Amino acid sequence: MKRIMFATDFSERSDRALRRAVILARAHDAVLEIVHVVDDDRPRWIVGHEVNDARQLLGELARSLTHLDGVSCRTTILQDDPFAGIIKAVATATPDLLVIGPHRRQILRDAFVGTTAERTIRAVSCPVLMVNGPPAGPWRHMLLTTDLSGTAEGAMKRFIGLGLGVGARSSVLTIFDAPALRLAMSDSMAKEGQEGYLNDLRTDALQSLAAFIAQLGIRQAEQVVRPEKTTVANEILMATEELKADLIVVSTQGKGAVARMVLGSVAGQVLKDARCDVLAIPPDAA
Repeated sequence: MKRIMFATDFSERSDRALRRAVILARAHDAVLEIVHVVDDDRPRWIVGHEVNDARQLLGELARSLTHLDGVSCRTTILQDDPFAGIIKAVATATPDLLVIGPHRRQILRDAFVGTTAERTIRAVSCPVLMVNGPPAGPWRHMLLTTDLSGTAEGAMKRFIGLGLGVGARSSVLTIFDAPALRLAMSDSMAKEGQEGYLNDLRTDALQSLAAFIAQLGIRQAEQVVRPEKTTVANEILMATEELKADLIVVSTQGKGAVARMVLGSVAGQVLKDARCDVLAIPPDAA
């Protein structure tokens, strides 16, 4: 990983994402590209004033990171719609990773929450890291999610290629479907029958997950399977809490559980409710 882009609105939330971006840049000896977008849909004098302020703030920030953190920095200011500006910046710089925070205030207050966060993740070709947790140091436990599809396999290969989380504990999670528990027949199914039904599905899921992991060459990763008893988002978030993971890794495409998680209302719930960082990865390189 040679180039990391960080999008900032100078809020406290983006400061948290900045610290994570700096940790990653130092660990990988990568260039940190800091981008700020000034919303140009306002009077020209306001835009000009904010551009000047942003130029001063970014200059001071870059000097501080260079001298105190030893990180090579570049800064960019764009005048555009905040969402469109980030997309253009990514297309121009082609970073290996885009780092964003759960922005809720100021210029980018709507740029990275709800459906716009999903639009950002789907619109760029690079992996996107949304920083939710406190960046106290390297990640300790990564939860890699997969639906065992071909697109998920491509995303997992890309994640491995990034070289993130070296030395961290890894768990690979897949959520299996248990349709009988959602059907009317579940009311008439005895408890022993439900347990046997789930055990059979769990065994099949573990075998499929083991084959998936072996094909990718992932070593020393804990295998975790869960039935979709509630919603996909809830199951992943519950697994994250139980395992005390501080990074969730998902694919932005797929036909199974992960696809439903990233593309649609579930994505909003995960991005909103996850207390740890979330890394969304496209399956194919740009």
